[in-house]
Amino acid sequence: MKIATFNINGVNKRLDHLLAWLAAAGPDIVCLQELKATDGEFPKAAIEAAGYGAVWRGQSAWNGVAILARGCEPVLTRAALPGDPSDTQSRYIEAAVSGILIASLYAPNGNPRPGPKFDYKLAWHERLKRHAAELFATGLPVILAGDYNVVPEARDIYPTRSYDDNALVQPESRAAFRALLDQGWLDALRKVHPEDRLFTFWDYRRLRWQRDAGLRLDHILLSRKLTRRLKGAGIDREVRGRDGASDHAPVWITLRD
Repeated sequence: MKIATFNINGVNKRLDHLLAWLAAAGPDIVCLQELKATDGEFPKAAIEAAGYGAVWRGQSAWNGVAILARGCEPVLTRAALPGDPSDTQSRYIEAAVSGILIASLYAPNGNPRPGPKFDYKLAWHERLKRHAAELFATGLPVILAGDYNVVPEARDIYPTRSYDDNALVQPESRAAFRALLDQGWLDALRKVHPEDRLFTFWDYRRLRWQRDAGLRLDHILLSRKLTRRLKGAGIDREVRGRDGASDHAPVWITLRD
């Protein structure tokens, strides 16, 4: 089984890119982020024609998350992250697919900091931590996949001082990600590639793609029941290099049956 996460940065604007990647990579389950489309604007027909069922939660102009499943319909279990009923941003969706509970998440960026956006980022991650602990305690096979907007370690960003004040690399942000690993979740990409410098995002500005000036923001975390099934993991970097591409590349893992 192949599971992937992809911050598509506009699902309709980059629909051709998405469909081409689905056909070439053949993932069984896909978590999408930054749909930048309302529920009614989600390209359901095109994705069904590509062989995928889908659940999604859209939002106009920004945010938005979805889960695609090849050859079946995901069973929606949750359309929002619990803990704050007043939070209307579309950043979390959860569904059951082929015996796995899978979440697609798009964590807040948090910039500029200090300020309310950074406060919201930390509060959102605290809610994620609480919900993740409940999911982990069930003992079920669970995957938390998406754009966490956290660079976990110094090796997960190109050598630079330009991000020193950025919310993505702050100690509080890294501590929030570490708190999930401390619960027992496995960072699948880092498990398979323990020593490599890994990037999943390259900003459009300052020729960062051409200079390979990247960051690792997109992560797939596995609950304990799935860690023994982890077979492989990688980044489809070439997708980022196409004309008009998202600024993120798809991240994927494979699990043994």
